[in-house]
Amino acid sequence: MLLRHVTIGKFCSMSGYTEDAVRSKIKRGDWLEGKVWRYAPDGRVLIDLGGYEAWVTGQSGMESGRLLGEASKSTSIFGAYAAANG
Repeated sequence: MLLRHVTIGKFCSMSGYTEDAVRSKIKRGDWLEGKVWRYAPDGRVLIDLGGYEAWVTGQSGMESGRLLGEASKSTSIFGAYAAANG
């Protein structure tokens, strides 16, 4: 199962970013709440993988009814990660 929202720790193991780097991007506002990250009901910070990919490619907002950055599993680095580590 491919998750859309993952903890900072899981995201770091997938992306190579450190937890400090992720928290800095959130604190500085480089990553917007509701786009790249959000709070879970239990208060933990979760990273939105689709939002992260949209940020990486410089895309934002909606296009044709779907969030930009929601790449197909064949083109997504996270889809490839999930397939390899499923």
